Formats: sequence, structure tokens, C-alpha cells
Amino acid sequence: MESLVQLAADPTAWAALATLVVMEVVLGIDNLIFISIITNKLPVEQQARARRIGIGLALILRLGLLGTVAYIVHLTQPVFEIFGKGLSWRDMILIAGGLFLLWKATKEIHHSLDPDPEEKTGGGASLGYAAAIGQILILDLVFSIDSIITAVGMTEHVPIMVIAVVTAVTVMLLAADPLSRFIAANPTVVMLALGFLIMIGMTLIAEGFGAHVPKGYIYTAMAFSAGVEVLNILGRRAKKGKRTAA
Repeated sequence: MESLVQLAADPTAWAALATLVVMEVVLGIDNLIFISIITNKLPVEQQARARRIGIGLALILRLGLLGTVAYIVHLTQPVFEIFGKGLSWRDMILIAGGLFLLWKATKEIHHSLDPDPEEKTGGGASLGYAAAIGQILILDLVFSIDSIITAVGMTEHVPIMVIAVVTAVTVMLLAADPLSRFIAANPTVVMLALGFLIMIGMTLIAEGFGAHVPKGYIYTAMAFSAGVEVLNILGRRAKKGKRTAA
């Protein structure tokens, strides 16, 4: 308790907490986009529950990994080499997660452009509940490991990491339903979000092979693209309003 009081009185600790909260929230955006796209393919009555389970699993995984911080740090140590490049367990997890994102996003884009016959006739959901939770769990694990390693690199105080992680997941929980409704109401946003997932997948693979990609560039590009899409949506609504008035 005394150490927590000392930590609370340390301005450096508060600065580290603020920075880490922002980083964790930004990293959670990737996770949330994937959860929203996957759960929107479920029957309407199952979507909210699946989102809560997906985000709850993300919190459990992050807090569980925080309990094994000493082990997580060792995940960055190379375990073998490929073509002279040392790969750690973290690298392999990031590469596998990136490949999974590329596969999933490409598959969803293909289905959007050429729907299955049952989707064309509007029959049934296109994804099973268990399959959706399984896919969310896989990406939760990848993003959780990346999140915790980022946290470990920014501070050595576990209480700060716990507060940042809980805050970020709380933001995800609050934003999940509005984001999913927005994606469902604006079909063109789905394609943009899938493009984001492809970019994120490529970034994970690049980082797995040791090519550092500044996150600022990635999120700036995403913010710019989202801004352009918002303008397109407003333009379409304005045109629709004028036609209705006429």
C-alpha cells in the first residue's frame, strides 16, 4: 500500500499513465474494428452479446498476460534464425496474426464483391456464433501480446499497466455498439475498415520480421481515410435530402 501511495504522488508516474492510456486506446482501435466487423455478420440478437464477450476476453487476456510480465519480456528474445534473421515468439505471433488478418480481410472483401447465394437471397447469418468468438479470440491474443509488450516498454510499474489496460478496454466497451451500428448503417465503411485491417495485417507482418513501422503514420493514414469517408457520407445524405425535398 505504501508503494502505491508513493507511486500516486510521483508526477512521472502520472505522465507515464496518461501516455500509456492513450497508447492502449489507440492499439485497441484495431481490435475493436475487427470485433465490429465480425459480430455484424451474426444474427442481430447475438451481436451485442458477442461484442461484450469479445471485449471481455480482450480484458481477461491482457490482465492475465500482465500477471506473467517476466515471461512476456522473454518473448522478445530470438529463438531461431531464418535467412540470418532471428525470430522471437513475439515475432512469430505477430506474423501469424498478420497473416490471419490478411486472410480474413481478403475473404470478407471477396464476399462483399461476390456474395454467397444464400447471402444474395438474404437467408441467414453468414457466420456461426462459435466461429465468430473463436476468430475474435485469436486476434484478441495477438493484440493483447502487442499491447502488453508496449506497456512493458513504457513503464515498469504493474499498477500503471493495469489501470491503462482497464481504461482502454472500458473505452472499447463504450464505443463497441455505436461503432458497430455506424458500420452496419454505412456499407461503404465496411470496405474502408477491411482496408484498415489489411494495412494492420501488413504492419504486423513487417514488425514480425523486424521492420519497424511508426504507428503514427498508420493511424494518421487511417484518420485521413476515415475523414474522407465521412465527407462522402455527408455528401450522399445531402443529395438524398435534396431528392426527397424535390
